[in-house]
Amino acid sequence: MDRSGAAALPRGSMRSDGPDSTRSIGRALGRGATAGTVLALVGELGAGKTQLAKGVADGLDVRSVVNSPTFVLMNEHIGRLRLYHIDAYRLGDPEEALAAGLIDERQADGVVVVEWADRLAGWLPAERLEITLLAPVPDPSVRELRWEAHGPAHERLAAMAMGVP
Repeated sequence: MDRSGAAALPRGSMRSDGPDSTRSIGRALGRGATAGTVLALVGELGAGKTQLAKGVADGLDVRSVVNSPTFVLMNEHIGRLRLYHIDAYRLGDPEEALAAGLIDERQADGVVVVEWADRLAGWLPAERLEITLLAPVPDPSVRELRWEAHGPAHERLAAMAMGVP
C-alpha cells in the first residue's frame, strides 16, 4: 500500500502491430487533442515516435509533411489546432530547450509532440501524456506503447484514444 498520500497516475499499455497501427493510435490522439495537449514520446531510435507523431498530425488535419525535426529541433504545422513537433535528440541538456524557446506559453494554443522527451526530464509541463514505445525482441514490427497520464485533460485523452475503460 502506498502511504505517501500521492495518488497513482493513470497508466496503461497497448500493442501496435506495425507502423500503420502506430499511426492509427496517433490519429486517435490527434482527434481527441485539445489546446494545451502535450504528448511526451520516449523510445529508442526506430521505436516509432515519428510514426506516432505523423498520426497525431493526421488526426489534427495537418496537410503538410511531418518528419522528424531532428536538425531544426521544432517544426510547426497548421491544422485544426497548431502542431508543435519537437525533437530533443540533439539537445545537450534540457536548458537548451528553454533557451531555444522550444517549450513556452506560446504553445498553449496548440498541441505539442516531443520526441525524445526523456531528454527534457524535469522541464516538461506538469500536465502531459507520456508514451514510451518499446520494441519487443521476437517481432521487429510490433511495439508496446506504455502510457502515463499527468493531469485530468490528459487522463481523458488517454481514456478516449488509448482504449481505457
